[in-house]
Amino acid sequence: MTGQTHRPHLTFGGDQKGSASTPYAQYVHLTELHALQQPRSAEPAEYTFIVATQVMELLFDLLHREWTAARAALREDDLTAARDALRRGLHAQDVLVSSWDLLAAMTPAEFNAFRPVLGEASGFQSSAFLRLEFLLGNKSERLLTMYQDSPAEYDELFTELRTPSLYDEALAVLARRGLEIPAAPAAARRDHDDAVEAAWRAVYTDPALADLARLGEALLDTAERVTRWRQRHYSAVKRTMGGKPGTGGSSGLSWLKHSADQDVFPELWSVRNEL
Repeated sequence: MTGQTHRPHLTFGGDQKGSASTPYAQYVHLTELHALQQPRSAEPAEYTFIVATQVMELLFDLLHREWTAARAALREDDLTAARDALRRGLHAQDVLVSSWDLLAAMTPAEFNAFRPVLGEASGFQSSAFLRLEFLLGNKSERLLTMYQDSPAEYDELFTELRTPSLYDEALAVLARRGLEIPAAPAAARRDHDDAVEAAWRAVYTDPALADLARLGEALLDTAERVTRWRQRHYSAVKRTMGGKPGTGGSSGLSWLKHSADQDVFPELWSVRNEL
């Protein structure tokens, strides 16, 4: 300890274009970031709605990076790297779940005041969110119809649809370790399979497979937070708009309830009945 007081620099040179800004503002593109919130109504709650949904979109991208890294690590049988990526993703998931607090406090009157300006816009149309669903294994080629006029998004989602999911790669690890895993088409959603459940039962009951059990728990941590996200989404919409149809033409509350009831990585849940 020197006893000296260290003060931050308060003057900075501009960038190459002569911009009078701080290095922090330049690094995170503050000017552009704060120009992205453009409400279309006079209702103050619309600004909250825009900020919350933009934050969610950024977190979707962050999660995609972590889950893609986990999938790649599993393909290389690097369970430590896979668990590390999944662990980092948990923090992003926790923030995502908490972000619903911003929207859940919105009253029906506040939401109805700006809902007309949304037109047919709906979070259901988020390609970043759908990309995550495909990465988890919740695949549906029918949903690509929304992006037929957006070639870049369509191609990206089509690639994800045809690529083995995070769960597919985890099960492939089990197969390479001698457990019987039935083949499944990469472009289809995996439903509950008794053989897969039996494989996880073997993992959880054989001390020699403890590293795979730790992988199973890391995947379940991820799956549980997906369920929390869906349940929080459902309750926030129920409080704010009730059972009215969604802006994008979906059935609204009933669709969200159905989604919240669907387990991600189902055999990791059902195997608990036998342990």
